[in-house]
Amino acid sequence: MKTILVTGGAGFIGGNYLLRMVNLHPENYYVCLDALTYAGNLSTLEAIKNKENFKFVHGNICDKDLVNKLFSEEKFDIVINFAAETHVDRASLYPDLFIETNVVGTQTLLDASLKYSVKRYHQVSTDEVYGDLPLDRKDLLFSESSPIKPSSPYSASKAGADLLCLAYFRTFGLPVTISRCSNNYGPYQYPEKLIPFMVQKAKKGEKLPVYGNGLNVRDWLYVTDHCDAIDVILNKGIPGEVYNIGGHNEKTNLEIIKTILTQMQLPLSLVSFVKDRPGHDLRYAIDPSKICSLGYKSAVSFEDGIKSTIEWNLKNQSWIDSVIGKNAKDFFDAYYKERK
Repeated sequence: MKTILVTGGAGFIGGNYLLRMVNLHPENYYVCLDALTYAGNLSTLEAIKNKENFKFVHGNICDKDLVNKLFSEEKFDIVINFAAETHVDRASLYPDLFIETNVVGTQTLLDASLKYSVKRYHQVSTDEVYGDLPLDRKDLLFSESSPIKPSSPYSASKAGADLLCLAYFRTFGLPVTISRCSNNYGPYQYPEKLIPFMVQKAKKGEKLPVYGNGLNVRDWLYVTDHCDAIDVILNKGIPGEVYNIGGHNEKTNLEIIKTILTQMQLPLSLVSFVKDRPGHDLRYAIDPSKICSLGYKSAVSFEDGIKSTIEWNLKNQSWIDSVIGKNAKDFFDAYYKERK
């Protein structure tokens, strides 16, 4: 049996990981550490909260005393760090929060992992650390050797955390692996992100705000495929290595929004082009051949994934209502009023 710490496990990707792995690997014991900020919700973990191989701890990864106490008591074999501030738009307003959680929080976990001899530390990162690619060069893809060139306070904070992890591997010998994924989508995603945000707008018959001309491209990865990829890395990955996880599903933002409106049988006239956001990356595209060489293969097609994601958001309004609070309204009011 392995004892595994999952930080940020009440969030979108971490929550999906726990929902999947607690049942898939009943021989392992999973401890979820989450600060329950606006994007972390215990309701996401309702289905596993009473499982014998699961435990929830309320706390912040920046709290050194709490983190060290937890490591001392649980004696973790594996640490998976999902905990992060992740929304690019929020990073423009509150960059200090991103540095604190994404960099300082990561250092706190690395120090504890080193002190208590963790056998594997895995950092969940993003393809955004590479910056962007030109729209007219479809032949170009991000590989693990692509230079780090972040464009936003969010991606800069994640890049800083990645480099810190690699430094702990080289300097201290901490067995670190890193995964950099493309845009995730699926159930339980906080409705500030593109797909659930637009579904909510469309459901209310409101205009769907599209940055610039809507032609910015993202590679889309269904969240359970991401979870399975991390499982592969933990079992077959080599310490000190970075693994890109992509879905080979490049879509423009406008294509995503039109897909939502078409599936919901709503007019495309609801699309509303607004002022672009600062430093908006043009295109992300991942070369996942390295992780595929370990036996990984994505299982969910974009067509099936986007259909089920839209349906989930339409059928789970109670969950959405429970997670959208004053924080979300204040942010949307503060940020999007400038884009009109």
